[in-house]
Amino acid sequence: MLLSVENLHVYYGAIHAVKDVSLHVQEGEIVTLIGANGAGKSTVLNTISGLLKPRSGKIQFMDHNVTGVAPNKIVQTGLVQCPEGRRVFARMTVEENLEMGAYTRPNGKFDENLEHVYELFPRLKERRTQVSGTLSGGEQQMLAMGRALMSEPKLLMLDEPSMGLAPLLVEQIFEIIKSLHKAGSTILLVEQNAQMALQVADRAYVLESGRITLSGTGAELMASESVKRAYLGG
Repeated sequence: MLLSVENLHVYYGAIHAVKDVSLHVQEGEIVTLIGANGAGKSTVLNTISGLLKPRSGKIQFMDHNVTGVAPNKIVQTGLVQCPEGRRVFARMTVEENLEMGAYTRPNGKFDENLEHVYELFPRLKERRTQVSGTLSGGEQQMLAMGRALMSEPKLLMLDEPSMGLAPLLVEQIFEIIKSLHKAGSTILLVEQNAQMALQVADRAYVLESGRITLSGTGAELMASESVKRAYLGG
């Protein structure tokens, strides 16, 4: 088991945002977490990556208990989050942003990793000296993903990668996700576009009001009448 989350409870003050959530990710899988706005999807990811502290529960990554561990320490284990809303360093160039993603990795592989990112995202190579705040939304999403990949993640967590993007760019982002998976990457994907997410997922969980209400393979959830009605416009 690469990642195991057991009985996770997370609060914002008195608000019980995540309620007894358990999920797991095996090496080489794409696992997706779908649900409506406010269901708690990003809260789950932010807790796994150490940005939020759980009230109770356990998060195990590889052989490490990372429950409540500081985010910079979690990144060093190979558990890396690409956050919702891009959050690039707006005043830095594209290449400087990518350098920031590599700060936990040995210098010897920087050039190799940078070339890999530029192969995945040729647009970033074209714009490597451009200030990141002037990029389009789609380019910033590519940069955020590229920055995460620079740290050589063992598990890449993607939080709403298609948010706010035009349909053509959404297709492009999901093609890149499929390419990463084919190359052996393990991905935990939070995504509001349930149709696209379930199409690429090996397994999936449905989160409603902070609780997991359904789980199964991507294909099983695509065929579920309740999922069709709630998330697929069926």
